[in-house]
Amino acid sequence: MQRILPIASGKGGVGKSVLTANLGLALARAGKTVVLVDLDLGASNLHTCLGLRNRHAGLGSFVWKAEKSLSGLLVETGFERLWLVPGDNLLPGTANLEWNSKRRILKELSKLPADFILLDLGAGSSYNVVDFFVAAPSGLLVLCPEVTSVLNAYSFLKTAAFRILHRSFPEGSEERAEVLAYAGTKTEGSGLSFLDFARGLAERRPERGGPALEALSRLLPRVVLNRGKSPEDAELGYRLRDISRKNLGLSLEFSGFLLEDPGVAKSVAARRPLLDLDASSPFARGVQALATRLAQAPEASPPLATEGPDGEAEAELAVAAAGQNEGEDELARLAAEAFA
Repeated sequence: MQRILPIASGKGGVGKSVLTANLGLALARAGKTVVLVDLDLGASNLHTCLGLRNRHAGLGSFVWKAEKSLSGLLVETGFERLWLVPGDNLLPGTANLEWNSKRRILKELSKLPADFILLDLGAGSSYNVVDFFVAAPSGLLVLCPEVTSVLNAYSFLKTAAFRILHRSFPEGSEERAEVLAYAGTKTEGSGLSFLDFARGLAERRPERGGPALEALSRLLPRVVLNRGKSPEDAELGYRLRDISRKNLGLSLEFSGFLLEDPGVAKSVAARRPLLDLDASSPFARGVQALATRLAQAPEASPPLATEGPDGEAEAELAVAAAGQNEGEDELARLAAEAFA
């Protein structure tokens, strides 16, 4: 069954596109048909990580309706069972999508002939990025063991939570006004989480607040800590988990701990995935373990587009019950496996 996996990061430079290319190749070599979609709008470079030249029609051709389907943009990568839908930096306006364009892309993704569809999203917390991230179950949020990376990852999760709740109510509604008013209030340190606010809203307005709360409670991002140098780096991951649980009421699932590896820079310079250059390298082994974990997870993507309360197509937000955080020591266990 088809799985759609958005991959995002709160800030640039954490290795998101490199991870996407290598993870796609790992899944393909595990027997899965994989399509990589470069949705880093305005700064697409996934083709470079795969050794492809920027000479193919990309996502901009679909946005501007020169191409009718994403399937028509599929490019062979040179690796068996691995395909690419390129991004497009050359057509103006591609980086600033209106909702109708995002809706068309979301609908087309489910038509791609693949077991896994990996979305390489842009860095940061813009609505373009967040809307694609929450449009499928449990996307990957990539961070590195730096305080700035953790803080930006938290900001991304906070934006995602607000975006889900805000778009759950009709445009111009009193509920939306309450959400916007609450968004301007600093909650950190207040003892009340964003989930507490959503619960209160659902109690006051159960008809529309109940489904909104349900959508929010199903948000369960998967976190991958990249460029780990020591088991102690897992501590920053714990900090993200703790502040997300305390202030947002969100649970995080830790899915990968990838080691700092000098081979990554060499592979980028060579324009080949490190998994292809040296499958025994620390980073490549970590990616293979992540691919195995994802392939075995009993989760399937729901329909991506349903009609929202204000007439816009809303992203379906379904997360399978399986895959909940396996325990307090999950990230430490992943770090121990990486260093074993």
